[in-house]
Amino acid sequence: MHLVIIGNGIAGVTCAQTVRRLQPEARITLVSDETAHHFSRPALMYLYMGHLRWPDVKPFEDWYWSENRLELVHDRATGLDVASKQVHLAAGPSLAYDALLLATGATTRYYGWPGQELAGVQGLVSLADVELMSQQTTNVQQAVVVGGGLIGVELAEMLRSRGIGVTLLVRDRHYWGSVLPPEEAALVDAQLRRHGVQVRYGTELAAALGDAQGRVRAVRTSGGEELPCQWLGIATGVEPNLALTTGTPIETDRGILVDDWLRTSAPDVYAAGDCAQRRTPPPGEAAIEPLWYTGRMQGETVAHTICGQPTAYRRGPWFNSAKFFDLEYQTYGQVPARPVAGQTSFWWQHPGGHCGLRLHYTDDAQQTLLGVNALGLRLRHDVCDQWLRAGASVRAVIEQLGAANFDPEFFPQHEPAIVAAFNTHHPNHPPLTLRRRKGLLARLLSV
Repeated sequence: MHLVIIGNGIAGVTCAQTVRRLQPEARITLVSDETAHHFSRPALMYLYMGHLRWPDVKPFEDWYWSENRLELVHDRATGLDVASKQVHLAAGPSLAYDALLLATGATTRYYGWPGQELAGVQGLVSLADVELMSQQTTNVQQAVVVGGGLIGVELAEMLRSRGIGVTLLVRDRHYWGSVLPPEEAALVDAQLRRHGVQVRYGTELAAALGDAQGRVRAVRTSGGEELPCQWLGIATGVEPNLALTTGTPIETDRGILVDDWLRTSAPDVYAAGDCAQRRTPPPGEAAIEPLWYTGRMQGETVAHTICGQPTAYRRGPWFNSAKFFDLEYQTYGQVPARPVAGQTSFWWQHPGGHCGLRLHYTDDAQQTLLGVNALGLRLRHDVCDQWLRAGASVRAVIEQLGAANFDPEFFPQHEPAIVAAFNTHHPNHPPLTLRRRKGLLARLLSV
């Protein structure tokens, strides 16, 4: 079998590694026009900030690929002929395939703003974006970032690391209003302001204004305000890269449509990662999941199907993590930004305002845990995942909080305060006590 993979991000590389393990004799070719070698996309911001060098963001040494007989083609795929099973390249000869994985990732989403084509206006998705940003922000004094998601904060932190003034435009009433409840958003807002980021809530971009040289000089907001800037970052989300499917029978919607086995409408053509859109996702799950860990899971899952072991993609409980300047964030399961009928939450926040924990659960006798938000606290993924899969009650979770703690040694332990606050929150229930960690320590030592 010759497997051709378009894209060398986490989905494509994980698929290649898994196929190599399942079919040692398979021929595997990875095609990418971005870089010759796979790199850690979440680490791109640290290249700009000078915290890491290019070799530091490559998880594998260059010899790894030939050692594992993974062929790398640094070229641009320009077209597909699914009838003859050929991938056409810009520079090299066409590649014939037996199986094809489209792992083409995503691109910055623009909304047709006037002036968005000006120099100094860009998003942050690729290595080329980071290199362009490094060039375009030289001697910049003031920047504007549009969008209040994770990429927006990354851009703000990158710019602040070079002493550039940043104004963040957020259309919601608080940060990431579609995802975070107000209390969590307030902690993030405090981080933004502490690091010198000016935030305009309830504000959108109306237009980018250019100078005589065709470079952005200011933005006009939805409120009619004109903000001077020499660089404009677009962080209004990403959209699947569908360019390679144009003119092919591969069915698309917002993304490349796939079934539960990540198969497209074309024979022996699969899609995974940011570019894939599931036709029938389970209730409560998004059709498109542009995350690192879901890309990794999809890459591993589709490899089994490609190798004759049909395996449906099952994500399991939702998980995500990020860092807002100095504030670490983890979320597990489902924690809605706004109240939902039949559900309730317990929120604890340190009196100093530097960390918080939310437990979201059913508002019934079972009080089944539905989701967890942790800010400034490190939790063990396996423990939280097990709670959600087992349908644990929030009272059991409170008693077992010590088992989930993953803060470094000698960090303050907040579990007693959280338990006390929970008991105050539920005065009509028998008071809970925190279980000792001895059992957890014994289990960890036995691994």
